[in-house]
Amino acid sequence: MALFTQEDLLRYLYKESSHELASAIEMALKEDYTLRERMQELEVSVNQIDTEKQLVAPRMEVVLRVLQYARETAPEAASHS
Repeated sequence: MALFTQEDLLRYLYKESSHELASAIEMALKEDYTLRERMQELEVSVNQIDTEKQLVAPRMEVVLRVLQYARETAPEAASHS
């Protein structure tokens, strides 16, 4: 039974692992219940982090609209300062 580091599993989740490593992990996942549990926990953590990133960073389109609105509604005096 091969031992995989957390980094190996993260690379696999983000599809950044080599073909050989991905194949080895997939085979091990079929046979190793403990590895499947580790992978599921890691997937939950990664999904939570990805979700938090999406909540923190607005889309560029939204930022540009807010800036455009601010320019359009700014008092005339503020633009001459």
